[in-house]
Amino acid sequence: MEQAYSVERSRTVQTKLVLPPDTNHMQTIFGGKILSYIDEIAALSAMKHSSSVVVTASIDSVDFLSSATVGDALSLEAYVTSTGRTSMEVYVKVYSTNLLTSVKTLTTESFLTMVAVDDKGKPKPVPKVIPQSEEETRLFKTAPLRKEHRQNRALIL
Repeated sequence: MEQAYSVERSRTVQTKLVLPPDTNHMQTIFGGKILSYIDEIAALSAMKHSSSVVVTASIDSVDFLSSATVGDALSLEAYVTSTGRTSMEVYVKVYSTNLLTSVKTLTTESFLTMVAVDDKGKPKPVPKVIPQSEEETRLFKTAPLRKEHRQNRALIL
C-alpha cells in the first residue's frame, strides 16, 4: 500500500517583519524578498511532507496582489497540494498585517514544484497527499490543470 499523509503534515507557517532594508524607495517590500521567503517556506513544507531533502524544480506562478510596507508583519502559509512520483506541488499564500490597525491583506499567492532527492541528489519517491478542507480539496482537484499548464509552458520555451 502506498504511503499518504494529510495536508496538515506539510502545513507550515512563518511570520516576518518588514524592515527598511527589505524595501524599495516607496517603502514597499521588494518582490525578490517575498520570492525568497516563498521558496524557503515551500521547501520546509515539502521536506515535512516527504521527510526528505528537496530542491526547487520551478516556481510555477507568483501573483503579487498588493504590497506590504515597513512595519507590516508578513504571514506566510504553505502546504503540499498534490504529488507526483518524486515531485510535490506546494501552494504558498502571503498576508500582510498592519500591526497598528490590524488590517490584514492577501499580498501574494504562489505555486512551486519541489522534488525530493536522495543523498546522491537523485529524485526519490514521495508519499501521496490527502486533502481535507474545502480549499485543500479544490487545489488538489485543480492540480492536474496546473501540471498540464507547466508541461505546455515547457513546450514553448
